[in-house]
Amino acid sequence: MIPVAGTSAPRTSDTGAADTTADVVVIGSGHNGLVAACHLAREGLRVEVVESDEVLGGAVSTVERWPGVRVDRGSSAHVIIRHSGVVEELELERFGLRYVDCDPWGFAPAPVPGDPGPDGRPLVFSVDLDATCASIAAACGDADAAAYRRFVEVWGPRSAAVVKAFGDRPAMTRLVWHLWPVGAPRRGQPRTPGGEIATDFLGSGDALLDRWFTSERLKAALAWFGAQSGPPMSEPGTAAMVGWVALLHDVPPGHPVGGSGGLTQALAARLASDGGRVTLGDGAARLLVDGPPDDRRVTGVQTVSGRRITAPVVVAACHVLATRALAGDDAPPALAEADPPLGNGFGLVLRAQTDALPSYPGAGEEALQGLQLLCTDRAQLARAHGDWLAGELPREPVPLAMSFSASDPTLAPTGQHVVTIWGQWYPYELADGSDWDEIADRAAQQLIAAVDRYAPGFADSVQRLYVQTPLKLEQELSLLRGNVMHVEMSLASMFGFRPTPALSGHRVPGLSGLYLTGASTHPGGGVSGNSGRTAARVVLADRRPAARLRAELTGRAGRLLSRRTSR
Repeated sequence: MIPVAGTSAPRTSDTGAADTTADVVVIGSGHNGLVAACHLAREGLRVEVVESDEVLGGAVSTVERWPGVRVDRGSSAHVIIRHSGVVEELELERFGLRYVDCDPWGFAPAPVPGDPGPDGRPLVFSVDLDATCASIAAACGDADAAAYRRFVEVWGPRSAAVVKAFGDRPAMTRLVWHLWPVGAPRRGQPRTPGGEIATDFLGSGDALLDRWFTSERLKAALAWFGAQSGPPMSEPGTAAMVGWVALLHDVPPGHPVGGSGGLTQALAARLASDGGRVTLGDGAARLLVDGPPDDRRVTGVQTVSGRRITAPVVVAACHVLATRALAGDDAPPALAEADPPLGNGFGLVLRAQTDALPSYPGAGEEALQGLQLLCTDRAQLARAHGDWLAGELPREPVPLAMSFSASDPTLAPTGQHVVTIWGQWYPYELADGSDWDEIADRAAQQLIAAVDRYAPGFADSVQRLYVQTPLKLEQELSLLRGNVMHVEMSLASMFGFRPTPALSGHRVPGLSGLYLTGASTHPGGGVSGNSGRTAARVVLADRRPAARLRAELTGRAGRLLSRRTSR
């Protein structure tokens, strides 16, 4: 527990636990919950975060997995938060957050390593656009290098507009307001037709790549990067996930010194400085609700230990279905009937302690700084996704490797390294009924072998291995059905549809004082902090006198109409 001054004196409840009062209770210490808590505490509110886990940070956390070896439990590379402004707004560097830039941010191996021709040269994507284009020219030809430069020029402003939309409320009017300027004339060019922009944004990533480039190697690397959000690049609405690479030539992904949990540790320190507190190991057991049936509101939470925290505002920073369970019989229809698509698993993660870094033929140390996109043909991605749809393990696993101990010596002792390997599209439920506990080792060895094909000798370097199957991700991090994004990231589950249209505004209709944040809400999964900041803004707006008056009048009008129609 991280207690800080500013909370009321506790009193003893019937269960013997200490009861407290607060202005806001946040359920869950994931990064979005902590971002919301920090913004609210900064405005002078008394905030307490309750977390069932003994580890701070949810899926943005790091533990000493083996003696002297620090290993991330969830995310490792932070991308969106480095563009969202959250780090700067909360001055997290003052509270210990230090990012190591992933530059180069991307590496894709050669399909024929060591060959003197283009097929033997890897692709290296760095912040330096000129260097990136030179790598593309050497491996894929001058035409694709020129096309990539133009792609970054076109999609840079578009992706910047998406960044702004991610940081705002998901209302359609707000979305249009952010995206409208992307068609404005630039450098003497005519305005881009709205139909062309709509086609690009609503189209698939594969179609976008096919329009811009000819080299399958280049298209495969960019498709594998875009697919990290979940959907295959063949799905409608995935083009923007590919376009995000344009922003990485400005600010690359980063890895916090000491592990991914450096972000949530800094957020907790920031919260403490503003009088907030975090309680670990005693999460919420149920919501406290009061009021007549037509005017229900939350009054706080009861924790697993029996402690009651009285508060007029509760921000649920957990899975939307976990929030529904906490509300129980008090869940209003919008929450009780919520049925967002969870999918059938998402991926499998290997955390390896090794005695050497991966060594890719034809590539130097630069290959190890960022995301190692071990894919040379989109057919590999299509087969892996097809197997997932069939409820089977991928016959040809597609790895994404990260080895941040190459640039952060705090992660492992001298001579040792930490390598994370992500394999996407591993089903939570297997069609043949296999038990994940029984097949975890086989799946892990297949994924290690997939890395070894590109970095010979890697398999022999593995000393210890921790396997996070889809089932393990659910058990360890409360990621239902192993979906690290909570809810599918398809076009039908984004913006004003996330997690459902009725719950997309961060409020819960029919239960005043309850707010939602986290990966279940807009803009979805990934490390961004956008959802937490937006939820805090909604809470603060609702606390203003005019907003409270409007809510009260709306409630009265609704109750009057209900009485009239029931006669």
